[in-house]
Amino acid sequence: MLRRRLNRLCGGDERRVDSRTIYVGHRKCPDTEVFIPSKFCDNRIVSSKYTVWNFLPKNLFEQFRRIANFYFLIIFLVQVIVDTPTSPVTSGLPLFFVITVTAIKQGYEDWLRHKADYEVNKYQVTVLEDGRSVKKESEKIKVGDVVEVVEDETFPCDLILLQSTREDETCFVTTASLDGESNHKTHYTVPDTEKNLQDLNATIECEQPQPDLYKFVGRMHIYKLEEEPAVRSLGPENLLLKGATLKNTKKIHGVAVYTGMETKMALNYQGKSQKRSAVEKSINSFLLVYLSILISKAVVCTTLKYVWQSKEGQDEPWYNQKTQKEKDTYLYLKMFTDFLSFMVLFNFIIPVSMYVTVEMQKFLGSFFITWDKDFFDSEIQEGALVNTSDLNEELGQVEYVFTDKTGTLTQNNMEFIECCIDGFQYKHRDTQSELDGFTETDGPVNKVQQKAGHEKEELFLRALCLCHTVQVKEAGPEETFGDQVDGIDGMLPQPEERGFIASSPDEVALVKGAMTYGFTFLGLESKSMKIRNRQNDIEEYELLHVLNFDPVRRRMSVIVQTKSGERLLFCKGADSSIFPRVKPEEVDRIQLHVERNAMEGYRTLCVAYKQLSADEYAVADTGLREARLTLQDREEKLMAMYNQVEMGMSLIGATAVEDRLQEEAAETMDALQGAGMKVWVLTGDKMETAKSTCYACRLFQRGTELLELTVRTLEDGRTKREEKLLELLRDYHRRAVEDALPVKAGVTRSWCTANQEYGFIIDGATLSLVMNPPRDADAGLYRSLFLQTCQNCTAVLCCRMAPLQKAQIVRMVKNSKGSPITLSIGDGANDVSMILEAHVGIGIKGKEGRQAVRNSDYAIPKLKHLKKLLLAHGHLYYVRIAHLVQYFFYKNLCFILPQFLYQFFCGYSQQPLYDAAYLTMYNICFTSMPILAYSLLEQHMSIEILLDNAPLYREIAKNAMLRWRPFLYWTVLGIFQGLLFFFGVRFLFSNPALQDNGQVFGNWSYGTIVFTILVFTVTLKLALDTRHWTWINHFVIWGSLAFYVFFSFFWGGIIWPFLKQQRLYFVFANMLSSVSVWLVIIILIILSLLPEILLVVLRKPRGPHSRPKKPGQSSVGDCQSSLSSARPLLMRTFSDESSTII
Repeated sequence: MLRRRLNRLCGGDERRVDSRTIYVGHRKCPDTEVFIPSKFCDNRIVSSKYTVWNFLPKNLFEQFRRIANFYFLIIFLVQVIVDTPTSPVTSGLPLFFVITVTAIKQGYEDWLRHKADYEVNKYQVTVLEDGRSVKKESEKIKVGDVVEVVEDETFPCDLILLQSTREDETCFVTTASLDGESNHKTHYTVPDTEKNLQDLNATIECEQPQPDLYKFVGRMHIYKLEEEPAVRSLGPENLLLKGATLKNTKKIHGVAVYTGMETKMALNYQGKSQKRSAVEKSINSFLLVYLSILISKAVVCTTLKYVWQSKEGQDEPWYNQKTQKEKDTYLYLKMFTDFLSFMVLFNFIIPVSMYVTVEMQKFLGSFFITWDKDFFDSEIQEGALVNTSDLNEELGQVEYVFTDKTGTLTQNNMEFIECCIDGFQYKHRDTQSELDGFTETDGPVNKVQQKAGHEKEELFLRALCLCHTVQVKEAGPEETFGDQVDGIDGMLPQPEERGFIASSPDEVALVKGAMTYGFTFLGLESKSMKIRNRQNDIEEYELLHVLNFDPVRRRMSVIVQTKSGERLLFCKGADSSIFPRVKPEEVDRIQLHVERNAMEGYRTLCVAYKQLSADEYAVADTGLREARLTLQDREEKLMAMYNQVEMGMSLIGATAVEDRLQEEAAETMDALQGAGMKVWVLTGDKMETAKSTCYACRLFQRGTELLELTVRTLEDGRTKREEKLLELLRDYHRRAVEDALPVKAGVTRSWCTANQEYGFIIDGATLSLVMNPPRDADAGLYRSLFLQTCQNCTAVLCCRMAPLQKAQIVRMVKNSKGSPITLSIGDGANDVSMILEAHVGIGIKGKEGRQAVRNSDYAIPKLKHLKKLLLAHGHLYYVRIAHLVQYFFYKNLCFILPQFLYQFFCGYSQQPLYDAAYLTMYNICFTSMPILAYSLLEQHMSIEILLDNAPLYREIAKNAMLRWRPFLYWTVLGIFQGLLFFFGVRFLFSNPALQDNGQVFGNWSYGTIVFTILVFTVTLKLALDTRHWTWINHFVIWGSLAFYVFFSFFWGGIIWPFLKQQRLYFVFANMLSSVSVWLVIIILIILSLLPEILLVVLRKPRGPHSRPKKPGQSSVGDCQSSLSSARPLLMRTFSDESSTII
């Protein structure tokens, strides 16, 4: 654990300038170089928390950090050491049960982590040693080893690609487990390496481990006999990351540069810590209050005891008086012992059984999520999964939702919708009904049912077929392929079945679109691109250069050469990056279609081309080659060359592709925002794609003003990037926070349409500047401006995020003012860090592996299930457990207050008011089952009402039912009823003769009458609060009362041989023989419950019940399930109001 933290600390510092030197294959350099062996960590992965040796002490230490466990431990020790009125078993047994159950649960979870680590570390890999392939366990790989990986295998550590079986010296990988993108990425071998790796003599200089998945800087020195060492630059395109999978490449060889806990995957792993709910924190606060009450009672009784005993004749009888010396001996020790005895006597005000009941409620309640048939997905034949039952109630308190995009909001399945060529719109309908593949629809108003020129059409389709990085994988004899971006076969039948491999799903959609319209891309072989045109002729183009896409340029280009020697540049990209580089008159014809498609939520790309003369190409070719070989400022020089080449183009047309949303994604986002939650999208995808998704999900509306804080907006030649950042932050803060009208907390866009809505967009590189500003800058100012601006926006989009940056965002919001409850939801391993960081982590059982599901607190099959999970299950869980906690404190206050008052009438002698059996069984048997059933089955509103009225979620937000005001209400109610119990029975006892034979009742009869009224009152109080009656509620409520009566008769009707003194022998039966006792019991129960009944009757209705019903709409009471009675008992007699939030 310590080593992992040190590694993370060292590896996470992006400002470290020192590097590491790696000897490929552990071979020494020529004599001219100095051989310095280095020590690096091994390749073991450790995610477990405990070992066999430290489990017991570490687990006990963590459990006794909880104030309740520590308190009960002290009370137990006091009962063992000091002669107290009650047995140590009364507090020791429940404490032992809670500690044991929790330890077993946590031990099992850690055993699963050990098991997963063992499988990873013992996985067999192939390593080249002395020209031979040797099988080794993964944990034994060392930095410098040459590792062999075959197709569909996962890379065991971070590797530099040295050799590939592909002719073009590339390989394809999927990084779904790292950044959530299921598309294929192309990686390149280091140029000029030996074909026989045994002869390769080289060293690698690279940066120290750091968590950014998209950054890597290094160089490779290749030594050859009697030649100068060749130096080759290394970048992210040469680095194969641990956790990624090799695809469409038979075999590769790579040298290990980062291993074990220093790999980028491990550095992005957020350690799993124990999460605690806000309810548990409220319990601890209430516990401190009741602990103060307990101590105050003990101090008062101890003080009054010695004041009373100081009077003459009170301390001892006249015939056995103590001397003054005897009175003063060990006086303070006696006072302290008496204080502890009073503490133990009143100890039951602290509900030890509440923790057992809460644990059972959480554990059993979690099954309702698992059993919910609405969460079952027929496609994967699975339902919801609960990994952590401790956070059920937290589902009802969420204020911020952080969601991944790819695979969570969207299906990552791009579909070609339409295109515009030379101002004419072409929309794909039914391709089989059109011989030429085109269907023209509503073109420009003055050009309806017209087409662009034939040459322009074919030029546009050639651009779609050539301007991409798609690879073709031919189908084998027993397999058929769809594209391998999303794994879904969506291709139309073609003469030759083939699968597409691409670095972006929209590229596959465009190639499919061209293929549907008669131009088929046949593949790339040795820099030769082949396409089949409409006439079924094969056209061949030589690929000269690829100008890769990047988020600043927001476009990509290719330079190709035809058979006739003509050189063409094809470019596609965002409209904002293409329009400035083409003729203005061409823009006007296309812009209308682009804007309309963007408003419909489609992703738009513009297509342009340029014919290069021999001189223009010579300049471009030389400049690009020199820039790629540069070690310093390589990106800046490439950017300058790209911009130079891509000027003066001609605009051909534009395309519109749709990234299909998950089922009911927009409706789910609407419901969450209606419930008062703020949604942030954290994705590793490009900004344009993510922005389109936000519009489609209705997170950004048509009138939303977007505040963009990205690398593109910071590019300003006049000012430094840091200065521009601060300037933009202040400007956005002024507009979104300072100048904005105050909006009531929790009010969403439905109620504040008069205000300007803002959306915020930031990318990963800019976030790094915000989180790590220059040393001379105020880091707190940057973060404060950024956070306040984001919190005043209706939605926030964070794109190009590394996994650790996602966790940083969540942590920043979680630790902000007010400590809002956060929820993270994702489906890939790149989402694990933010899932672990948030208060509640939700995993989606998607197509990108199960890492997110394994590390989540809850797992659901689809995004749409999040609505019911939060608005229904979360709401009900919170109301139930909040009532459980308040009820437990209330009933224990009612229980122990008469015991305290009794001390004023028994000479502060620590005489119990109740029998030991009643003291032990009050919380365990007589009153535990009704509240447990209530906390599992209660529905104060039907699920249909909760789902249809999302604003109801806001009524319980910010822990509304466990604030000090409702807590004070329950406390006052407990004090009132405790006083009524004690003094009401005392009034009864003012009559000396309560029995027919004239005999009087004793002190145990007094306590039994009080206890009987207590048990019936607190149980009927719960019956009054119950809105959803089932046979289980009836059974446990009336059964608990019947059991109390039966137990009292049974306990007092038999002489028990193991008891030294039997205080209740025939007391209960004798007590009920008096009509006066019956009358007092009934009257005191009614008087105790009367204020609650009056409050319910006179209180003004709130919530959906107070709203006028629409025709055909049923009331809340009518929406109860078939298990409940038509009108809940008692409560429905007086009101149809739900449980109140005070």
